[in-house]
Amino acid sequence: MYWKVSYNIGIIGGGQLGMMMCEEAKKLGLTTIVLDPSSDCPCSTVADELIVGEYNDIAKLDELGQKADLLSYEFENVDGKALEMLHGKYHIPQGIMPLLDSQDRLREKDNANRHGLPTVGYRKIDSLSDLNKAIAELHYPLIYKTRRDGYDGHGQVVLKSDEDIKKVLPYLENHVLGIVEEKLAFDYECSLIMIRSKDQIIHFPVGRNIHKDGILDISAVPLDVSKDTLDEMIKKSEDFMISADYYGILTIEYFVKDDKFYFNEMAPRPHNSGHYTIEGCNTNQFRELDKFLIGKKMDEPQLLAPTLMKNILGRDMKNLAKLEAIPSSHLHMYHKSEERPLRKLGHITYTNLTLDEYLSYKEKLNIED
Repeated sequence: MYWKVSYNIGIIGGGQLGMMMCEEAKKLGLTTIVLDPSSDCPCSTVADELIVGEYNDIAKLDELGQKADLLSYEFENVDGKALEMLHGKYHIPQGIMPLLDSQDRLREKDNANRHGLPTVGYRKIDSLSDLNKAIAELHYPLIYKTRRDGYDGHGQVVLKSDEDIKKVLPYLENHVLGIVEEKLAFDYECSLIMIRSKDQIIHFPVGRNIHKDGILDISAVPLDVSKDTLDEMIKKSEDFMISADYYGILTIEYFVKDDKFYFNEMAPRPHNSGHYTIEGCNTNQFRELDKFLIGKKMDEPQLLAPTLMKNILGRDMKNLAKLEAIPSSHLHMYHKSEERPLRKLGHITYTNLTLDEYLSYKEKLNIED
């Protein structure tokens, strides 16, 4: 069902998440306008209009706000002060609190605990004294993380012994705020994507995430977990959104250990682990987000078949032909001009394929890591 409406969605960020928001918006009869520093960003291939400018450029943000009927964002590192300037001046259906809460790992963890989501032990780290105290209380192994801006493994240090403390010193010497967390020997990681409107809250099937070098490599659905654990995870996640008074899209990543789950982090935007929904479900995260933004009733997501999503990084390009040879493959490229080994250039979704079947094909086709 498509609607003949005149909504112009303004998106801060022109990466692949924004690109797929734009693609689904076109199918719904909507137009999009995007702000990004790069004139050849992924969104440039599909957005109706592109404003080239920095994310903290107030004049460019104002231009976006004046041209759009409503604003959204496709990544969580939007400048907080700039976002506060936009809030109240322009219509941001999702609000800004989910984004501000997700930008600081300490604030994020405190917020999760306050609203009923379990976490591993953690401590605030502002100094070497804080770090030594945290080590004494929580014990090795631990993970040091910067409170802001880290992603895909950046800004993180695994602490296994006192010898590793020196790896944290450059952060402390530069007055970078951080946290230390217990390093849980989890069975696996999973992510739950939800969208909440005033009248609805929907969730997509929970997927298992497999990382390589700190970057998501594979997401596979459905998740092999007990029904009781899955039901509790969904219930507590929905209760968290309601208690925190969040609207719009929210992805929560969990660690699972012995059928118990622990909050890791959240993202108030479409998520890499949800790309499988484009072919694997009756609807997808980008389409339902767009519908939320314009106030339309959302569809209840249903998994159509076992589905697997494989990220395509620069280092995977040498294997692309073999990866496409696996049955039921659906290739999505992001139109990025520069290839780097750890840069996300696209993804492949495999429908009606399990993780074990994918690994079997990978071995048969001699696909090297």
